[in-house]
Amino acid sequence: MSRAWRTTWLLLAFMLVNFADKAVLGLAGPEIRADFGITRQEFGTAQSAFFALAALGVSALTRRVRTATLLLVLALLWSVAQLPMLWGAAGFGTLLATRVLLGAAEGPASPVAMHHVHGWFPQRERALPTAVLLVGAAAGVAVASPVLTWVITHWGWRWSFGVVGLAGLLWAVCWRLWGADGPLAPPLTRKPSEAAEQTSTTDTVPLRAILLSGTFLTAAFGSFAAYWSMSTMLTWAPDYLESVVGWNLHQAGTMVGMGALANGAVILGHGLIAQRSARKGTRRRLPPGAGAGLLVTVAGCATAVYGTTDSLAVKVPLMLGPMALAMVMLTVASTACARIAPPAQRGVVLGTLTFVYALGGILSPLVLGGMVDHARTVSAGYEEGWLLTAGLLVTAGVLAALICRPETTARQLGLPEPAAGSVPQVPVAH
Repeated sequence: MSRAWRTTWLLLAFMLVNFADKAVLGLAGPEIRADFGITRQEFGTAQSAFFALAALGVSALTRRVRTATLLLVLALLWSVAQLPMLWGAAGFGTLLATRVLLGAAEGPASPVAMHHVHGWFPQRERALPTAVLLVGAAAGVAVASPVLTWVITHWGWRWSFGVVGLAGLLWAVCWRLWGADGPLAPPLTRKPSEAAEQTSTTDTVPLRAILLSGTFLTAAFGSFAAYWSMSTMLTWAPDYLESVVGWNLHQAGTMVGMGALANGAVILGHGLIAQRSARKGTRRRLPPGAGAGLLVTVAGCATAVYGTTDSLAVKVPLMLGPMALAMVMLTVASTACARIAPPAQRGVVLGTLTFVYALGGILSPLVLGGMVDHARTVSAGYEEGWLLTAGLLVTAGVLAALICRPETTARQLGLPEPAAGSVPQVPVAH
């Protein structure tokens, strides 16, 4: 196995644990609310607390600190943040504090991991490894749902936090042994004067030009909508399936896990198709932004039907099929933003992308929790929440289909065409 793909599989595990951490609160939600005596809106505050906005600041460090080191530190921090909840006296205040620390560590995890894996693959080869990392997000939920449901049922909800914390520490040990920066990683700038000198060369372009481009704005909004949808499912689908549909915890956890597997299948399938097309040099029938935008629009329409129908025969296929199509936008947005950013600025641009779409993770638990709490019935509140999610997806999908054009934007910014070929397998020191 090449070192590039060994690194990718390690980062797949990294993302798996990352999203298992995110799934904990949703699966344990009913038990936590009952123990602490809190409302859904207060619970939403705890869930949104871990989507801290550290992604922007930490991603900026990728120009001065090795990403292998940053990933190790992030994993250690988020793992330690889980463990205080094992203490029987830890209450709602402790939960909030630990979720804030968790967010500070997990918020930058995705962009730093993306930046790191892009240091192992050339531009034309990045779609599949990017998709693999995002599959880790889906697989994290799929694996976590049945495992953590069993833990909650047999050991109590506090141990669900302990299990994912210990898993994170185990990953950190493995990464310390085998993690390394790739041969295509941009050089570090150790001093501010070096950074200033670098920004005056053709290795960079004005950051404002990248962030205000139509490609970045529509990719970011599309990711925001997709992440809002995913966060809504993580936080509220278990409660929705129990409170409205009438399922028990095991049934709800199984369904959430199956939905996550569907998300992963969509992301991986899209990545394989993109990789095959790139290697064959096949001309795309649609630009990547247009294709992803159409799929996100379909997902939005499916979400509207899911939230308004009472038929399980309709709900289940929608959750396992069309609704999962929104996840394609996360892959396309990451690769599109990496395409319009020079290597030295890639970490900052991906961090900014994450900063924007993480707002969906902050807002959706709060907004949906408030809507359900203040609606005339729980069912009516959830219906309004699903329709809001559907509206965001359709709007984002249409905009991405019309405007997101990474190759055109790259040419306008004066960036070179990506070179064909595979990653050179040169040794990299730990």
